[in-house]
Parts: sequence; C-alpha cells; structure tokens
Amino acid sequence: MDDVNVNDIVEADDAVTWYKSKINDLSNKKIEFKKESFPQIGKMYLFTYDAKHKDKLPFFDVFPLVFPIEFYSDGFLGLNLHYLPIFARAGLLDSLSKLATDDKYTDNTKLNISYGVLKSAANSFGDYNSCIKRYLFGHIRSSFSYISPNDWSKAVALPIHRWKLNPDLKYRTSAPPY
Repeated sequence: MDDVNVNDIVEADDAVTWYKSKINDLSNKKIEFKKESFPQIGKMYLFTYDAKHKDKLPFFDVFPLVFPIEFYSDGFLGLNLHYLPIFARAGLLDSLSKLATDDKYTDNTKLNISYGVLKSAANSFGDYNSCIKRYLFGHIRSSFSYISPNDWSKAVALPIHRWKLNPDLKYRTSAPPY
C-alpha cells in the first residue's frame, strides 16, 4: 500500500464498492473479515461497543474503527479514527504509515505505535487527541473484525461510524465530530 495522501484519498465510490463486496461475501457465508477474540497493538479493527458511562457521555461510537495502542488488565486504549472527519482520517493514516513494520502491507504489517510514541511526536501526527478512547473488555459486544493493512485506506474512507447520542440534554455539551 502506498502512503495515504489526503490528495489521493480513495474515492468514496471505491470504498463503498469494497464495503458492499465484504457484506455480499459475508451474506454468501464467505469469511472476509477475519474475526479475532483479542486485538493486537498496531492492527486495525472494527467491533461493537456499549460504553460503560453512556449515561454521562454526550455521545459515543457504537462501531469503532480502532488501532489498539496500549493494554490494561480490563481493556485497552485505542485510536478510534471515527472521531475525525474522513479527510482528516486519511491524513492521520498517512502520518501513521511511517510507523508501519514494513511497506508491503501484508497481514504481518502493523503499526509500531503506543501512546508514548504519539505523545512524543505529536507534531508529526496532527490532531489525534480526540481519537484516543478507553475500551473496557466487559463492554465489547462482538468479536474484533480485523481489517487487513492493504484495506486500511478503504476502511477510513467509509462513513460507518454509529454515534449513540445521550437523550438527556443536560449532558449534551458537545456533538459528534460530523
């Protein structure tokens, strides 16, 4: 995979075609998204999440697109790209590609990433702070759908976030990013 460039972002039609083919393959009982029971740092995943403190959050993403970056005994810290608009996701992915373990983008490829790496090179990665989220294993409601590195640029181009808004307006001090 070439470095992702905001100017060369995958056309939305290409991303939608790719996603539809994945859905069609799944409906034909072909396994296209590799399911994993436990994520690995530096790989990209989709999963279903039910936030522990949803009653206090103004909103959260039910279907995060995440690179795990740090593990804890009860969960992990992840970089959820859905908290950025699509073009900003592509820009961040382009910056993160410098952390890839190789330039072949095979299933062995992952990002050499951690919170410390992001923090120490903040100028290189732009506005990633809004993407850092804590996920608790007890609130994950699905297996982890692994996204192959050669599909990362397609995955970030899809509007597949699922914002769950808090209906209690006294907590609604902010809105989803888009």
